[in-house]
Amino acid sequence: MRFSYQIGMCEADHYLPLVQAAEAAGFHGITIPDSICYPKEASSKYPYNKDGSREFLEAVPFMESLIAVAAMAAVTEKIRFATFVYKLAVRQVAVVAKQVQSIQALSNNRFDFGIGISPWEEDFAVCNVPWEKRGKRFDEQIDVLRGLETGEFFGYDGELIKMPANKMCPAPTKPTPLLVGGHAEAALKRAARVGDGWMCAGADMEQLEGYIKRINQLREEYGTADRPFRIYTTGQDAFTDAGIAKLEAIGVTDVIIGFRNVYEMEPDSPLDEKIAQLQWYANEFINR
Repeated sequence: MRFSYQIGMCEADHYLPLVQAAEAAGFHGITIPDSICYPKEASSKYPYNKDGSREFLEAVPFMESLIAVAAMAAVTEKIRFATFVYKLAVRQVAVVAKQVQSIQALSNNRFDFGIGISPWEEDFAVCNVPWEKRGKRFDEQIDVLRGLETGEFFGYDGELIKMPANKMCPAPTKPTPLLVGGHAEAALKRAARVGDGWMCAGADMEQLEGYIKRINQLREEYGTADRPFRIYTTGQDAFTDAGIAKLEAIGVTDVIIGFRNVYEMEPDSPLDEKIAQLQWYANEFINR
């Protein structure tokens, strides 16, 4: 089991001391949430909390996640980073590819790219990207991300993305792991078919076990079961030895630890309290 500490939805001056404290404490990774804006009006429902409400996000600060990764990578040496998850489908993919490749060059390949489709139609409207065919666009974006990492000339002639041949330099010395987020059947299929892992935004143990069983079945069907595959989940069950053992038994490889329930609008803690919490967890469960 690998343990990541969640940094995000906090004041900007918390990021660097927290990542340094997490690295010193023994955490394997850092996860960073992603959000562009809070629309004044929205008809979409948030799919990962009980009632679909979004009000808990209105006054929560979000740093742009790739910028946050770059800043934290600059003050650390070995800890890894993952977006949880980056709303790729509303972005311009060639620009994102350049950003990711730059992060890999500057961090010595310490970035795992967690990607997904925003559940909010309003995100697409704000970014002037069509809501329609978002799944198809996301699939084509994954193709482009992988193609532009080769260091060779790469063009694309898809249904939605048309890109003349070009190459980017410096290309990463290792392929960037792509971790697909989402709980819908389409997301599970995408993760099993083309992903290097899957990210779960929150589920109880029974639901999580069902998702993992379905992904494993799909990986067999797609012929991808022999590839390395990581499964991230939030760590509400990882505060006991028995809970961690159960997560490992059902196939979880990476657990994300946090101490604040944003869905319930819990206020953020002072920096020194957060550092003490992550040090306690590392001593209690990681370093033993």
